[in-house]
Amino acid sequence: QMQLVESGGGLVQPGGSLRLSCTASGFTLDYYTIGWFRQAPGKEREFVAAIRGSGGSTYYADSMKGRFTISRDNAKNTVYLQMNSLKPEDTAIYYCAGRAHGSSGSDSLAANYAYWGQGTQVTVSS
Repeated sequence: QMQLVESGGGLVQPGGSLRLSCTASGFTLDYYTIGWFRQAPGKEREFVAAIRGSGGSTYYADSMKGRFTISRDNAKNTVYLQMNSLKPEDTAIYYCAGRAHGSSGSDSLAANYAYWGQGTQVTVSS
């Protein structure tokens, strides 16, 4: 059974940092693109970042460039999202999602991902 599990969310003050983890089971990340998305209350789910299984190319939403970094540890079958300089508007549930490498369509579109984790809450507040 293919499964993604997020962890690492929590409460952090503005300007602080968090590292989210997305651990896969039932499949090997080498052959999948993993994306991070987030959804704030009353808002649509939005793309944060993605990393491809083959070659490890990374992609970011413009508003996250320079603050967020996506990376992968194949030995641990885990993808990370390092978030720095957090702002209150970064508050949301963060989800990781997977799609087979080479699948058609954009890596930044949630509808193109077949596998989803349960999400982890990130709250940025003083």
